[in-house]
Amino acid sequence: MQMGVSCDLYNGFWYVSALNIGPVYDNSLRCTRSAEFTHHLFMLKHLRKLSFFNCFFSPHQKPVRIPTSNWEKFTESLESLEFRSNPGLIGTIPTSFGYLKSLESLVLLENGLTGELPQEMGSLVNLRRLVLGGNKLFGQIPSSFGGLKELLILDLSMNKLSGSLPWTLGNLTSLLKLDLSNNMLEKELPSTIGSLKNLTLMDLGRNNFSGGLVQSLQGMVSLKEMVMSNNPLLGGNLNGIQWQNLQNLEFLDLSNMGLTGNIPESMTELKRLRFLGLNNNNLSGSPSPRLASLPCISALYLYENDLAGKLEFSEGFYRKMGKRFGAWNNPNICYQAELMLSTSNVPHGVKPCKQERD
Repeated sequence: MQMGVSCDLYNGFWYVSALNIGPVYDNSLRCTRSAEFTHHLFMLKHLRKLSFFNCFFSPHQKPVRIPTSNWEKFTESLESLEFRSNPGLIGTIPTSFGYLKSLESLVLLENGLTGELPQEMGSLVNLRRLVLGGNKLFGQIPSSFGGLKELLILDLSMNKLSGSLPWTLGNLTSLLKLDLSNNMLEKELPSTIGSLKNLTLMDLGRNNFSGGLVQSLQGMVSLKEMVMSNNPLLGGNLNGIQWQNLQNLEFLDLSNMGLTGNIPESMTELKRLRFLGLNNNNLSGSPSPRLASLPCISALYLYENDLAGKLEFSEGFYRKMGKRFGAWNNPNICYQAELMLSTSNVPHGVKPCKQERD
């Protein structure tokens, strides 16, 4: 039996309901080197799932484009459409995907697709998963995406998207995962982002955002993982946010963001925090000793800042953390040598405080 084809009964007749092409299993349907689309595909009128994995190999010798027409024939039937790992799949995302009103999952991951995101995709109101990562898509994120009210996963990472985030993203209140990392997105974050109260993962890292962190972030009470790192123009400080509201936060990476000011005391109330990255900023002041008392903390990176004063952490903390604690390249910071029994636990790259003489 060939893996990759499923059939279902409709009105007493068998029809193809799922077609998965590509080397998923040993006996899967394989693509030939000269694979291309034909109109026969659209004659499968009860097709619910269509997937092409590792099928179209070469963007130079044998590039293939997604057909632009006939998708309306799948309006009532198609629920899942996936193109994964097809470097030879080039061209734009067809606007006619907007006809796929029954679609719940659209995954176009790691292909060679270019062009802008079609406004028409905003009419796919049953979508729960939209993954377009790892292509060469450019232009702005359409405001029409705010109509995808059922969306649980939105991943547009690793493209060349630019412009500002549409304020309509705040309408996606069912969203669990938002990954827009590794693009060229810019300008201020919309305050409506705080409406995403079910979001557990947000990665906006490696972009060109500016204007500081918006206060409404403190409303994202379900967040477990927030990555804003490598937005060197973002700037601002950390004091405008009541961090203690984000009690589910486990992973917080705010490195290389041009941050100034001190590390707020409210960050020491994040009882589930495992990872805190504040390195490569312009943070000043003295770190709170309560940071070491975070019950779950296993990585704390404060290096490459302007922090000053004494590090009031215990030797036991330095021993537990090892290389997962970093405070080097803060010229005005020092550790309390009199609290250390062993030189093997001293924090790397931090000088001892000068002993005060009587």
